[in-house]
Amino acid sequence: MLTNATVADLLRPCEKRRAVFYDVALIIGGSLLIALCAQVKIWLWFSPVPITGQTFAVLMIGALLGARRGSLCVLAYLVEGAAGLPVFAGVGRAGLAVLLGPTGGYLVGFVAAAYITGLLAERGWDRRVGTTILAMALGNAAIYVFGLLWLCCLMNINKTILTVGLYPFIVGDSLKIALAAIVLPSGWKLLGMAGVSAKKGK
Repeated sequence: MLTNATVADLLRPCEKRRAVFYDVALIIGGSLLIALCAQVKIWLWFSPVPITGQTFAVLMIGALLGARRGSLCVLAYLVEGAAGLPVFAGVGRAGLAVLLGPTGGYLVGFVAAAYITGLLAERGWDRRVGTTILAMALGNAAIYVFGLLWLCCLMNINKTILTVGLYPFIVGDSLKIALAAIVLPSGWKLLGMAGVSAKKGK
């Protein structure tokens, strides 16, 4: 397998038109998957903040599709939500008001997170547990940076920013990263056992 190939690259057709259709289908499908996972909530007894599947979907899509396709998936998702489609976390949430609200920074941070994890996956970071954890952590950190900076703009800089915008999410995000660290390297091992190879360049 090529070390600079993502899982999506292994199945990408060689013929140009089919390859373009393949990429577009992945981007649209990825955006819809993020929308679906945004509606998944798991409540933990020790936290008032539920774990949603949204962040996990963003990071996994970046790792599976690569930097460009992964970030385009998120951009398509944001455009869908801004246009009024009920794709954001929470029942029926949509519109520019969501992007300009308290969670808007995190949503924008999804683009950077997908790009970072995708870029690192293209360099083979998603094939080992340790580097997968690091790649996912860096992507997650990008979400926090954008989210907290936007909260600072809305609420001014104060101690409650971390209490509201960071601490409640650490446990849930750590669980998502641990799950990704199991799924991605295991997937590559299965592909290797199945003899799947990427003989073509990107």
